[in-house]
Amino acid sequence: MSEGLLNLGTEQHAGLGSKLGDIILGGQDGLVNTLGVVLGVSAATSDLRIIIAGGLAAAFAESISMAAVAYTSTLADLDFYRSQVERERREIREVPQLEEQEVRTIFQRWGFEGSLLEQIVEHIKNHEEHWVDIMMAHELQLQPINEKGVLAASLLVGFSAIVGSLIPLLPFFLIPTTYAPIAAVLITALTLFGVGAIKARITVGHPIRSGVQMLLIGTLSALAGYAIGAFFGAR
Repeated sequence: MSEGLLNLGTEQHAGLGSKLGDIILGGQDGLVNTLGVVLGVSAATSDLRIIIAGGLAAAFAESISMAAVAYTSTLADLDFYRSQVERERREIREVPQLEEQEVRTIFQRWGFEGSLLEQIVEHIKNHEEHWVDIMMAHELQLQPINEKGVLAASLLVGFSAIVGSLIPLLPFFLIPTTYAPIAAVLITALTLFGVGAIKARITVGHPIRSGVQMLLIGTLSALAGYAIGAFFGAR
């Protein structure tokens, strides 16, 4: 009973971490890229329609691209993981002595020795699935990928990118174009700081340090778009 609850808690924690990573990946990318585009376009022209059109085009193109990349890259990782599982199975069957010694070495590094070590190795030898899991996780440093969640995770990345992309655009709908770029930078910077702080609280790290790091990296990246737009400015 307690072991089942522990496993459930571990799976929920891992799921939360994965979703948080997907949200940050999409949201941060959408924020930074769209801010860079609207700053660059607004530096080159004061035409509000062009600025919003450029921002919306960047937002939707970025979200579709992020979702597609997340999907295809995860499928590639899944294919690689499967190929390594089959390779480990083949090696276990063809060179069991070598693989057995690798298992023994892994557990020796964890401090097991003597009869207890040999009992563990013998148990693993008699359960091929356990053997493969040990080799995948501790020899190859690879973790299993949930195939059923690939599409949902990719859509979450894309949706987060859309939401993040719309944040820098909000000031251009609400205030004059003269002040909107400054407001876009400020609201994006605050959002990036908040995301970094929340990430640190949920995972591991110092909230203020993490927030400042994300703020600086994102804002400086976006300001590159402003510099390019200013260089080719038509005003």
